[in-house]
Amino acid sequence: MQLIFVRHGQPQIVVTDDGSPADPPLSEIGKSQARAMAQLLEEEQIDELYVSPMKRALETVAPLAGTLALTPMVRHGLSEFDKNSTSYVPMEILKERDREAWEKLNREFDPSTNSRLERFLIETVATIEAIVSENTGKNVVVVCHGGVINSYLAHCLQYSSTNFMKFNVDYTSVTRILASPAGHRSVLSVNERTHFRGKPELILS
Repeated sequence: MQLIFVRHGQPQIVVTDDGSPADPPLSEIGKSQARAMAQLLEEEQIDELYVSPMKRALETVAPLAGTLALTPMVRHGLSEFDKNSTSYVPMEILKERDREAWEKLNREFDPSTNSRLERFLIETVATIEAIVSENTGKNVVVVCHGGVINSYLAHCLQYSSTNFMKFNVDYTSVTRILASPAGHRSVLSVNERTHFRGKPELILS
């Protein structure tokens, strides 16, 4: 089977004051990115759609689901590690506005010192492996998050999960992995952005 990972589009900045999760929706640029991604993938044979329950992922998958007339299946194990955070600032904006906070956040991506992150990695891989087992021989799109995609790439490439964020995956970029029932995993591509050709306003990194 082919797993086609899509990172969500650019979200809005959201900070809550009641302790509830920020869970931001897409920005206007994020919505345009999602539409461009849908135009790219509508030309391919897609059998199933899976999606994180977070707003930015649900809004990203919506144009593709409409084009393909498929109902996305929500999997909570595809949620990002910051799902319970009370604030969300897109990484490229945080890096520009507060470099110290950006660097601190990057240091937290180490499961050897962060037990919550270690649990996230285990749950993420288990969720994706379940999707693989359910879809032998199919082409499946998984709309999720940068941390989720990096988690599974680390699993497939068999490198240490310590500082696992090795790949830059841009908003609505496409990452492809071949997965066989025998357990073989082959990375076909990382961070495809052909749907941004002629649309420089959608490239944010």
